[in-house]
Amino acid sequence: MPGENLTRDEARERAALLSVDGYDVSLDLRSAIGEDGGTGPRTFRSVTTLRFRCAEPGASTFADLIAPSVTAVSLNGRDLDPGEVFDGSRILLEDLAADNELVVDAQCAYSRTGEGLHRFVDPEDGEVYLYTQYEPADSRRVFAGFEQPDLKAPFRFEVRAPEGWTVWSNGAGELTDGVWRFAETKPISTYITCVVAGPYHYVTDSYERELPDGTRLRIPLGAMCRKGLAPYFDADDVFLVTKQGLDFFHEHFDYPYPFGKYDQAFVPEYNLGAMENPGLVTFREEFIFRGKVTQASYEGRANVILHEMAHMWFGDLVTMRWWDDLWLKESFADFMGAFSLVGATRFTDGWITFANRRKAWAYRADQLPSTHPITADIRDLQDAKLNFDGITYAKGASVLKQLVAYVGQDAFLEGARRYFKRHAYGNTRLGDLLSVLEETSGRDMAAWSRSWLETAGVNSLTPQVLLGADGRVEELAVVQEAAESHPELRPHRVAVGLYRRTAEGALERYARAEADVDGARTVVAELAGADAPELVLVNDDDLTYCKTRLDDTSLATLREHLGALTDPLARALCWSALWNMTRDALLPARDFIGLVLRFAGRESGIGVLQMLHAWAESALVHYVAPDWREAGGALLAEGARRELEGAAPGSEQQLAWARFLARVASTPGDLQLLQDLLSGTATVEGLEVDQELRWAFLEPLAAHGVADEKALAEELARDDTASGKRHQVRCLAARPSAAVKAQCWAQVVESDALSNALVEATISGFAQASQRELLAPYAQKYFAVIERVWSERSIQIGMDVVRGLFPSLEDSPATLEATDAWLAAHADAAPALRRLVLEARDDLARALRGQACDAAG
Repeated sequence: MPGENLTRDEARERAALLSVDGYDVSLDLRSAIGEDGGTGPRTFRSVTTLRFRCAEPGASTFADLIAPSVTAVSLNGRDLDPGEVFDGSRILLEDLAADNELVVDAQCAYSRTGEGLHRFVDPEDGEVYLYTQYEPADSRRVFAGFEQPDLKAPFRFEVRAPEGWTVWSNGAGELTDGVWRFAETKPISTYITCVVAGPYHYVTDSYERELPDGTRLRIPLGAMCRKGLAPYFDADDVFLVTKQGLDFFHEHFDYPYPFGKYDQAFVPEYNLGAMENPGLVTFREEFIFRGKVTQASYEGRANVILHEMAHMWFGDLVTMRWWDDLWLKESFADFMGAFSLVGATRFTDGWITFANRRKAWAYRADQLPSTHPITADIRDLQDAKLNFDGITYAKGASVLKQLVAYVGQDAFLEGARRYFKRHAYGNTRLGDLLSVLEETSGRDMAAWSRSWLETAGVNSLTPQVLLGADGRVEELAVVQEAAESHPELRPHRVAVGLYRRTAEGALERYARAEADVDGARTVVAELAGADAPELVLVNDDDLTYCKTRLDDTSLATLREHLGALTDPLARALCWSALWNMTRDALLPARDFIGLVLRFAGRESGIGVLQMLHAWAESALVHYVAPDWREAGGALLAEGARRELEGAAPGSEQQLAWARFLARVASTPGDLQLLQDLLSGTATVEGLEVDQELRWAFLEPLAAHGVADEKALAEELARDDTASGKRHQVRCLAARPSAAVKAQCWAQVVESDALSNALVEATISGFAQASQRELLAPYAQKYFAVIERVWSERSIQIGMDVVRGLFPSLEDSPATLEATDAWLAAHADAAPALRRLVLEARDDLARALRGQACDAAG
């Protein structure tokens, strides 16, 4: 990534100098099909005309462009020598006038990494599909521009494409004389412009509503995917959630959707979940389900649809000035995704998923050495790329959820409405939002911001219960603690719930009090005199962002009666507390696995159940003592098999347990059952072994040497699709062979021939928990190559390799020492690379502490 970075200081200087009036971008994509006769990358022609003003005539600046070659550059009618002004990532612009016009004619490269204009060839039918993905700074791989969010401008795109293709962009388009021309956009940032092109399957609908002024708003809706996925595309459900979201946001935001049409493209080999390009949102095509999935998958897709829709206001209409304030869009979209999911769709348990799944991501990120305040210090684009993390998304959303409890929902939404109207098509900082919230709530937002947005770390809250001689609560206090590295104690608005068993054995809440926890110890006076509780939940209803701790009585109650807890949110919060204790080496991992085996089968929430499966597998792989792994794996597989056979035929629980069995199967009997289910010689009533489940069964069979290359080739012939190819690559990489591992390493580390999706699949298959000895030689190799990989590959592939190939399965003090030695010897390595290694080191150290706790019992 040499020369491709952009610093915050450079962006500030350029923003102070320039104002952009508009872009005209012409792309010729006819080179996307046919043979590529060149020796270098396949390219397309990009011609950009950029009109801008300069506050200091005579000054110099630069435009951004990453391209194999530039044919011509002209500034204000003066031809510039590309060899002199273009260095591979920047175009030097000297002696600017007050009003300027820059024209750049370049040959840009199609992407194989999901960054820029990605080109995908469908192995099923040979069709070519294109789409763009830019955030934070890859539009410069497609056209010349000023690649920073605060230099907004209107865009006009025109595209020449192969005959028979359809092309989409942010604005409405039409084909005339062989050229697709698109309506000029409103002023938007470069990173949310978009082009999608190819023979996509396209479905249309429309949305209408009457606005408060009596006019009618009509939004054309579209949804698209590859032709090969069309049989599985449930566009009706996508449109249903889309319309429900548009209703919800119009009712709450009082600002009509400003970008005309609303297309949603489900695209192949996508690195992210989705991207909020105005008028043309892109999603990973895995949100189109080829096989049976649980309602948790549909809920997850609906949440992402709504998250991206919220961005139309938070992020697209009003955009952060620089990536320091990325949270201004991502935290809000994450919160609004869950808020609208519960308020507008059939997924009314969305806050349970948020508490169980999204917060787990935040808790992990906030305990890494790289944790940062929600308003982060983003020095450059590499920093920005890594800050799309659990802090910016899930912690930020959690804090906003508490903010709603702090200022009230009405004041919060009125603040949002004023924010949109005041800053439409502009750029903002933290203070712009705080000022409107102060107006609408009357609260001191500066103090709240200092505690919650400008400091890092997660607090833990623990109940202290003192009982009187009469057996009632004499005093109940909440003790707040913080890590030594981030000692901030924060104000928390919490609900404290007291639970006990009924005569019928149900564990239910009988008392609740809200309180403002501030400082190290807070007495909840309202609960004095209550009957003695069997369980105390200090963050009942999940109002604040904290790690919930359990007193001895509560932990003993959960060990025996967790399954009797009737409230699903309370149950999810208890599971989260137990998992945090496991990760923090306060609860032996085998005890957590025992709780899963005992109580997960009673879990009614399918999303919670699937999260428990993931946590139990993680406990087995990383946190149990090594000498108990084999026994623990056998117990989990036995439990999964028992629950699979006992689940209601055809139920979501049955499918979830079948998939979990595949993840933990290791004994000859377990593997034989998977083989028999694949061949049809064994059946489980109601369980449909569809193509996706077949691949799920094949991976452990490949990893344990049961399914060989021939069997995997036969399966690919059965499922000769893009999805099938990714599954096959993962299964091939999983095989227990030194030669296989060497080949995988070479394909990912020494070559850039694989696409991003196949790099991801290869890495996923390479690292198998059952193959620690086979993978041991790669620990030393990892540290020898990562700096070179980081410097030579795109940042996305660099991140995939550095994260995915870290020797986390070589979980010994020796690996920790090797990591520390690399960090000590590479103090000057790229900060983003060091951050990734530091995070992996922290996970490894945490795993070793967990293993020691488990061994001690």
